[in-house]
Amino acid sequence: MPEQVDQLIHAEWIIPVVPENHVYSDHTLVVKRGRISAILPTDQVTSRFQSTQETTLRGHALIPGLINTHTHAAMALLRGLADDMPLMTWLNEHIWPAEAKWVSEEFIHDGTQLAVAEMLLGGTTCFNDMYFFPDITGRVASSAGIRAVLGLIAIDFPSAWASDGDDYLHKGLQVHDQFRTNPIIHTAFAPHAPYSVADPILERIRTLADELEIPVHMHVHETHDEIVQGLQHHGKRPMARLNDLGLLSPSLAAVHMTHLEAAELELFAASGGHVVHCPESNQKLASGFCPVVKLMKAGINVALGTDGAASNNDLDMFSEMRSAALLAKGVANDASALPAAKALSMATINGALALGLQQETGSLEAGKSADMVAVDLNRVNTLPVYHPISQLVYAAGREQVTHVWVAGRPVVSEGSLTTLDTQQMMAQTVDWRERIMASDVDR
Repeated sequence: MPEQVDQLIHAEWIIPVVPENHVYSDHTLVVKRGRISAILPTDQVTSRFQSTQETTLRGHALIPGLINTHTHAAMALLRGLADDMPLMTWLNEHIWPAEAKWVSEEFIHDGTQLAVAEMLLGGTTCFNDMYFFPDITGRVASSAGIRAVLGLIAIDFPSAWASDGDDYLHKGLQVHDQFRTNPIIHTAFAPHAPYSVADPILERIRTLADELEIPVHMHVHETHDEIVQGLQHHGKRPMARLNDLGLLSPSLAAVHMTHLEAAELELFAASGGHVVHCPESNQKLASGFCPVVKLMKAGINVALGTDGAASNNDLDMFSEMRSAALLAKGVANDASALPAAKALSMATINGALALGLQQETGSLEAGKSADMVAVDLNRVNTLPVYHPISQLVYAAGREQVTHVWVAGRPVVSEGSLTTLDTQQMMAQTVDWRERIMASDVDR
């Protein structure tokens, strides 16, 4: 008697990511209780499994859900507000004033909805966030059915969320407790950057992260100006300071890392920390180039993130994969420097490793959560298909995503969201544009 299961998903290609650069042709993925039960040749399915829910995806590649390992989700409402400016001008003269005026529970709710909709439609099933009111972000993500890591943000200046460093930590711990039992919502400490968080708060974060066994997510060595500030105010480069504070460890996900000396690269490799590469944001803000190939050769796990939509200006992980692969080749002067399969790993299992979720998501393996994305490669721009992984990275776009599941739950079906009201969300976004644009012009 065949085993009764929840879903059978038949695909022309299944790309598990683990093992890397492997493709199963004409296979079926079996889902039971929200988890992957098996992957086997389609012609063997009927003798072993049966289900009332079967999805046949001819011409499609089934891949693990993409993991956006660095976002500021609610900043989707600031997309395009201030473009073509250096980072500190962008922050000081536009972004921080806009945040001071507008950030509220309503702003976070509506902005996160917009970001989550964009990410789900583009095949992202998990995002790692750093922003104010993480409790609101968690509620939106949980309702929409997307996996999220909520950054318990800490920064030296007051905001609508918290008044000082102690308040940020106090409220962050409450958020951690609030979502402790939620199966798709996780937490990480998120001190903003070395230049914006003082030593006492960083020391407390190190202790708390160890006690709670959760990651630390932080901008590190993003710009040359950050290095200069570190030398001026602390007499040392930021990474040396973080090392002295005990923050360089396997729990750290360091974002950007565009300005590294050889000794710093070796120090970070020895620490077991992870790097989150944001190639498009780095290029747009002229922050510098992350030495991805050197990091990987040193044994450092490198994941991918988009950054916020205010500095990218999208949350498109397909575009990010392509940019990462092409930029690495150009910087290394080596066409084989970052192959397509490695770029796909950066957008999936490497992100899971950086977030401590590698046992739950990031690859299509029996026992893991059924976080999956179907990509239609039977399109003009991706035919003929000689190598599916190469087509995914170098030719496919997020508009080719047709189905998305998180823990087996369909959150995108036939290219449409199943858990969010698109029309309402778009209307509230237009309203935000009118308010924010008027205040930016008035300044």
